[in-house]
Amino acid sequence: MVAQRRVIDRRTVLRLGAAGVSTVALSRVLSACGGSSSPSSALDGPIDDSMSLVQRWVPDQLGPGVQRLPISLADNAGMLMKGPAELTGRVINYLDDSVVADNLVATRRSLGEGSAPFWVFETAIDAPDIYALVVDGGPSDGASLQVREASNLVVPRPGAPLPGFDTPTFDDHRGVEPMCSRLPEPCPFHDVTLNEALADGRRVVYIIGTPAHCRTGVCSPILEGLIPLGDEFSDTVFVHADVYADKAGTTVAPAVNDLSLTFEPVLFVTDTSGSITHRFEGVWHPDEVRAALS
Repeated sequence: MVAQRRVIDRRTVLRLGAAGVSTVALSRVLSACGGSSSPSSALDGPIDDSMSLVQRWVPDQLGPGVQRLPISLADNAGMLMKGPAELTGRVINYLDDSVVADNLVATRRSLGEGSAPFWVFETAIDAPDIYALVVDGGPSDGASLQVREASNLVVPRPGAPLPGFDTPTFDDHRGVEPMCSRLPEPCPFHDVTLNEALADGRRVVYIIGTPAHCRTGVCSPILEGLIPLGDEFSDTVFVHADVYADKAGTTVAPAVNDLSLTFEPVLFVTDTSGSITHRFEGVWHPDEVRAALS
């Protein structure tokens, strides 16, 4: 029997449209949600169908291949500071409910106190279409996602070369003030430009994020988590570029425009030839980057 295609009503179109919106202020939106989260002294907590799944991936930049789908849980007050140690779920085709990937498992991760926990589901989806991630015990309609044709994506993705750029360094801020918004002092990832790192012949980790404008959210803890990795992996060059060119955070820095980014933070890992092997965006744990480099 041929599965019937789901009729998309106006409410669904609006929901899918909202899922397709991403901005440079992504991390601050998530931080704001986290700031109103329900308080809890423990990470352990339930999931039920009255909760919402917060999509912490970038909705308009998913292409064919392995999908990394981080989510958090939320109630009417905002993102929750607790949840199960493990979530299970599946991906379905949104239009006909056919199961595309089943028996998916995601382990709870946290960036530390005051940060909403998140779970990362991963699965391969090659066909461009509209899908939903449905988590067991959660809302029945899940969280929608759209896989687009690779030709419609503007941000470099795994398999493509990472474009070079003269990022700000300790010796040359290149008009970005502060060069690094980490406090109380800049991070150590400004010794060389991205161009110089790519010419070095080693692997490169390139992160674009703004610690000063989301210190209670995402950018600051993920940058702090990278610093020990810089010492751990001497065969890799780490480079950081800030999102804003001014202290007030009103002018977007050239590094953002160079990659046509509509979101942040984002992190690229390359091999020794400069080809991207991994891309992380929205939220990630240092252990995910460690695994990519190991």
